Amino acid sequence: MALQSIDLSIEPGELVCFLGPSGCGKTTLLRIIGGLERQTRGRILQNGIDVSDAPPAARDYGIVFQSYALFPNLTIAQNIAYGLVNRRKGRLELNARVTELLSLVGLPDAGAKYPSQMSGGQQQRVALARALATSPGLLLLDEPLSALDAKVRERLRGEIRQLQRRLRVTTIMVTHDQEEALSMADKVVVMNDGAIEQIGSASEVYERAATPFVADFLGKVNVLDATSLGGGRYRVGSVELTLPVNGHVAGEAVRIYMRPEDRHVEGDIASLPNRLRGRIARIDYLGTFCLAEVQSEALGQPMIISYSLNQLHDLGVREGVDVDIALRADRVRVFSNRVAGA
Repeated sequence: MALQSIDLSIEPGELVCFLGPSGCGKTTLLRIIGGLERQTRGRILQNGIDVSDAPPAARDYGIVFQSYALFPNLTIAQNIAYGLVNRRKGRLELNARVTELLSLVGLPDAGAKYPSQMSGGQQQRVALARALATSPGLLLLDEPLSALDAKVRERLRGEIRQLQRRLRVTTIMVTHDQEEALSMADKVVVMNDGAIEQIGSASEVYERAATPFVADFLGKVNVLDATSLGGGRYRVGSVELTLPVNGHVAGEAVRIYMRPEDRHVEGDIASLPNRLRGRIARIDYLGTFCLAEVQSEALGQPMIISYSLNQLHDLGVREGVDVDIALRADRVRVFSNRVAGA
């Protein structure tokens, strides 16, 4: 994937996630930072030093791959110590460092074992310990959790985050898992077609998407075709919505992006603006919450609305029931159809 005009600064101690669909260029960017691939132009600075042409061995980083890349014929201790052997460490110093790292990743008694005797989650911890062995200034994580089961992945991402915060090691992680990126990162870099679409905190990119791609890519979203009436007013079907989003001239075709949770479903709905009535056509039960498809004649388009489990029971929400909804004007995003690619 060719990268386009990448301009990115990462602060010391940050955990930054490159997030995007397959083929968007996130792994290419990580490999260029690590010197595993060469950029055709531009510079890479690490701690003020230009490393653009430096080989990987001359760059101060540790890396963890999706496949762990452990040596099957070496013990866990030998795997972790591998990067230290060429640094002329004495045996006592080397053994002490390996012991320290095994304790750090929660495997204090695993040194004599071999990778084949470890679970996938344990092997990933070993790979992380090996990457940290030389105390690098930068840690690169290339989809490190994607090969693991969901429960192990969820536990490990919390452990990695806690460890990163404790060590304050600057970290770049590539992932296509949105939940992973939003829960772990200080800064999320959303990428698409070799370019950066938006950089921000998890709440910024999720709640205040800067482009239609970001709004559509992150989480679930309703995309409503609408016409601007000017002055922050928009018509969807026969419904007129008032939204705090100006800049669209009267008659302009736009798309309104609204997440399933960006609504009011309780209380005095009749007194709220941007309200509509619809019928529950389908409910997808997801445990602690559900997603309901709401059909509204006035709107002319179906919407997906989320209900908590309590709301589902307390409000009597079920298929075939009519419900009142008011859209949260402060949460929706509006983009021109031309920008959205329509």
